Amino acid sequence: MEVALFEPEIPPNTGNIARLCVNVGVPLRIIGNPSFDLSEKAVRRAGLDYWHLLDFQQFPDWEAYRRTKKEQRFLFFTKFGATNLWDIQFRESDCLVFGKETKGLPPDLLETVPIGEKVYIPMVEDSRSINLSNAVAIVVYEAFRQIEHRKLSSK
Repeated sequence: MEVALFEPEIPPNTGNIARLCVNVGVPLRIIGNPSFDLSEKAVRRAGLDYWHLLDFQQFPDWEAYRRTKKEQRFLFFTKFGATNLWDIQFRESDCLVFGKETKGLPPDLLETVPIGEKVYIPMVEDSRSINLSNAVAIVVYEAFRQIEHRKLSSK
């Protein structure tokens, strides 16, 4: 399983997601250019002392990322999804794709996605959205709950 962020915009969100990925052993992929610097120097200056533990890759665009995946299923998380998160049966090989904080996933990309792969996180009516790092945490932990990918010990 891996988390893919499409052109993230807010550094603390990406930092929180990276820490989550390290803590559960999930790779993080960035698609396109984030709106901030991810160089080694910038990461060190930001105090992300766990970054060296992260399985991280960046891809120039969606097609470059997609070409690296053969048998994996893509699940696209969007408020315009047709499938409720609770109805997904997660697989260990799933690629969990999330959009920009302000715009979500690009409409032209979503148009190419099968309806069942567009997933939404349930919220009460009239809610606008959930913070990106919170949304990723909700999804990743639900996936782990289902597939028992790794037993986390509590201290």
